[in-house]
Amino acid sequence: MLNNLVRRGLHVLVPFGGGHPYDLVVDIGGRDFLRIQCKRAWPLKGCLVFNSRSTDHGRGPQSYAGLADLFGVYFPPTDKVFLVPIDGVATFEGRLRLKPARNNQRKRIGLAEEFEIDRWTEEKLRAISA
Repeated sequence: MLNNLVRRGLHVLVPFGGGHPYDLVVDIGGRDFLRIQCKRAWPLKGCLVFNSRSTDHGRGPQSYAGLADLFGVYFPPTDKVFLVPIDGVATFEGRLRLKPARNNQRKRIGLAEEFEIDRWTEEKLRAISA
């Protein structure tokens, strides 16, 4: 994840110490920063799936809402990286479709290609931080 962000010319910070609800911070200029929680996805029924809740064993599963801005998702079968807004997926499991639904449903469906890291522009990143 870190390498993918740096290769795109982004300034990435790594939090010091432990216990942060995010793994990386991207400086997008001025006073704007994005907190990224890194996740690994696996394939399941035409989707890439990842855990979208915290696994803090002291308090039980927690949502990342308000604690991080984006999930940085690595999908090993395709070696691709996706940036997904925290509020863009369910609070317990993130799912992005790898192919359009067979019944042509489009509402409330997140296509993985829409979240590929190369589709993110500086303006789109700034909109998340606002």
